[in-house]
Parts: sequence; structure tokens; C-alpha cells
Amino acid sequence: MIGDLVLLAVIVFIVTRIIASNFKKEQQYKADGIIAAANEKSNAIELEARDKALKVLQQAEAEAARIRAEHASEEERLQRRRADLDNRVERLEQREQALNKRQSMLDRRANEVEKMYTQQMEELQNIAKMTQDEARAQLLAETEKDSRNDMARIIRQIEAEARAEGEKRARELIADAIQRVASDHVAEVTSSIVTLPNEEMKGRIVGRNGRNIRAFEQAAGVDVIVDDTPESVTVSCFDAVRREIARRALARLILDGRIHPAHIEKVLSDEQRLVDKDIEEAGEQAAYDAGVAGLHPEVTRMLGRLKYRTSYGQNQLAHAVEVSKLAAVIAAELRANVEVAKAGGLLHDLGKAMDHNTEGTHAMIGAEFAKRYGVNARVVNSIASHHHETEQDSVEAVIVEAADAISGARPGARREDLEQYIKRLRALEEVANSFKGVSQSYAIQAGREVRIIVRPEEIDDLASTRLAKDIAKQIEETMQYPGQIKVTVIRETRATEFAK
Repeated sequence: MIGDLVLLAVIVFIVTRIIASNFKKEQQYKADGIIAAANEKSNAIELEARDKALKVLQQAEAEAARIRAEHASEEERLQRRRADLDNRVERLEQREQALNKRQSMLDRRANEVEKMYTQQMEELQNIAKMTQDEARAQLLAETEKDSRNDMARIIRQIEAEARAEGEKRARELIADAIQRVASDHVAEVTSSIVTLPNEEMKGRIVGRNGRNIRAFEQAAGVDVIVDDTPESVTVSCFDAVRREIARRALARLILDGRIHPAHIEKVLSDEQRLVDKDIEEAGEQAAYDAGVAGLHPEVTRMLGRLKYRTSYGQNQLAHAVEVSKLAAVIAAELRANVEVAKAGGLLHDLGKAMDHNTEGTHAMIGAEFAKRYGVNARVVNSIASHHHETEQDSVEAVIVEAADAISGARPGARREDLEQYIKRLRALEEVANSFKGVSQSYAIQAGREVRIIVRPEEIDDLASTRLAKDIAKQIEETMQYPGQIKVTVIRETRATEFAK
């Protein structure tokens, strides 16, 4: 049994050894195959690496050769550039030397020219008997004179063109305004003469010991002049309204025949109410005719008082309405504020209704009164500035002034007596004669133009233009006149010679 086991073990051992040997041989064979394969692969990789290394080396050598060629080409180009620069520097140095020689020659020539110029200037000064500064001053004076003459000629040309165009446009505008307004003109002065039926009525007006006339004058606030004028008496008073009340009352007393103090007071009171009513209606009618609405009742009442106020024979209420209409037409043509222009034109002489008992000019009095009752500020400025007593703040103020001048200056609008007419003409001539260089002056065209003849040796062309402006300004500041006054300065040079 043991022997079998031993034999079995020996057999197993031998078989195991054989299997192991075979397995080892097989593994050795596989390992040899793997090693051989690895060697082959490594040889292939080594060959491939050698090929790549050889290619890289060849490429590097080619790149190095290219770079060497480029460097050689750049080096050659730099050499050529250096040679060119050297040649250019050499040429520049030669040119600099030539320029230095030329500059030295020019300096010598300049010195010679300067010496010659100095010698010539000295000779010219000796010949002309004046220095260089004096010659320059004389040349400048001559140039200035020529320039002034040219400037005066240009100024006159421009002014003539502007005046012609402006006058043409102004005539068209004014003619259109007057034609479209076409208002009736009241030229009668409010009469202060009361006609009597007979001479005996004068005694009844005076009364016993003058009691009737004293009672009338005291109650009415007027003066009654009873003189040698046949069948008439004169009522005198600075207040046109009081004068009108007294005139009406006296005419009514004469018609009634009962002239005594008690009845005089009653008639004056009745006429006072009637005149106040007429004043109110006249103011409202004037505002309606002018197309001005929204005025305070006190303003329209004060405006109505102008019905009994005249200036150079022109009724002031009719004048106010006419100015308002003219201002409206002009404002519409100029695209200004028509309402402001109408109101300013209607109220511009409002102060004349109260200037007899209030200190100040009628323009400022009227402006203050209108401002007190809430009239538009631009309208107030138009009232205050229509005689240039204050600055005009709007184009409407200028329009009101122009319309006032048109209404007052048109033919037949106003009357003035001979004495005032002569005084105005003399005043114009005196203003012109007060300026230096004026030889003679003449006021012509009813004082609408003044022509001045100047001394040509004292007044040149440019001074003539300035003189005309100065005289016009002096007239504006010192005189009052409707419309405008043309100032013409005449300068005439006469050369006289005798043939012997």
C-alpha cells in the first residue's frame, strides 16, 4: 500500500516535472518570441527615429543656410546703405561749405546795400528837407485823407440808397395807413365866445354892481370877459371842460333870461352833469371807434375829456382815435402786436386831459394815470415814450410815435399862427448857425427842411456828413416839432482866376 503510494507519488512527481518542464519550455519559447518581436519593433522605431532625426537635421541645415544667405544679403544691403550715407554726408559737407561761402558773400552784399540805403536816405532827406518820420507822417496823413474821402463817399452812397428805399417803403406804408383809416378831421378849436342877442344882455350878465358876473365866475371857475366886442362875451379858463360848462351855462342863461346867483348855480350844476355824461359817452365812443376794449371806466372818462382839448386847432380826441387806427394799420403791416399799438395810440395823449392842474409833461402824467388803473405795461411805455422822455421798450412804442407824427404832420391837421411859424423857422436857423464852419442856413418847406451852406476850407466831405448828423441831433434835443426835419449840408468849392 505504501509502496503504491510512493510509486504514485513518484509518478506524479515525474509527470509534474515533465509538465513543468514542458510549461517552462513553452513559456521560454513565448518569451523568446516576445523578446524577438520587441527587438524587431525597437529596431524599427530606432530606424524611424534615425530617419526623422536625419530629416530634422537636414531641415535645420537648410534653414541655417537660408538664414546665412539672408544675413549675407542684409549685410550687403547695409554696406551699400553705409556707402550711400557716406557719400551723402560728404555732399552735405560740400554744400555746407558752399553755403557758408555764399552767406559770407551775401553778408558782405547786405552790408554794402545797407550803406547804400543809408546814403540814399540821407540824400533824400537832404533833398526833401524832412526826416523819415516826417515823410511817414505826411504819407499817413495823405492816405488818411484819401481814405476819409472814400469813406465819406461810400457812407453817402449807402445812406442815399437806404434813404431812397426807406422813404419809398415808408411812403407806401403811410399812404396805405392813411387811406385805410380815412377818418374825418375836426379842425375847430373849442369856442369860448358866447353870442348875445343884443348889447343890453351884457348889462344883465354883469348885474347890479357886478354881482351876477362875480357869482358866475366863482361858481364856474372861469373868467368872463365883457369888452367892446359887439354882441359877444368871452369865457376864459385853462380847464377846457370848465370852460365848456361855463359856455353852455351862459348860453342857457342868456336864452332863459333869468340871470341871478341862485339860478346861475342851478344851471351850472345841470350843465356839469350833462357835460360829465357827454365826456363819458365820448370816451366810450372813442374806445369803440378805435377798437380798444377792457379799459377802466376812469380811463375812458379821462379820455373823453380830450373832446374839449385842442392842439394847434386839432381836436385831441379825434387825433387820439386817428393815431390808434394808424398805429393798428402800421402794426399789422409790420407784424407787431396790433392790440398794444391800438391802445397806445388811443391813450398816448391822455395826460393832456389833466396837465393843466398836474405838474409834469403830458406823456409822463398820462403814463402814470394809465399805470394806476391797470393798463398794460407795454401800452404805458408807449404813452410815456412817444416824445422820447423815456426809452422805448418795444416796436409798438415806435409805431405809436410814428402814427402820432403822421396824424399831426399831415396837411391840414394843425394850424399855427404866423408869429409861432416865424419863431420856429428862426430857431431852426439859429441851431444850424451855432455850429462852427457854417456860412449860411435856410429853413424851407414850412420848416420841414433846413439847408446849411458851409465854408469849404473849414469843412471837408467827411466833416459835412458828421455836421449833418450833429445838427439833426441838436434839433431833436432842443426843439419840438411834428413829423421830421430834413437836414441838408451843402459844401461847394469855387476856383476863381482872372485872364489878363
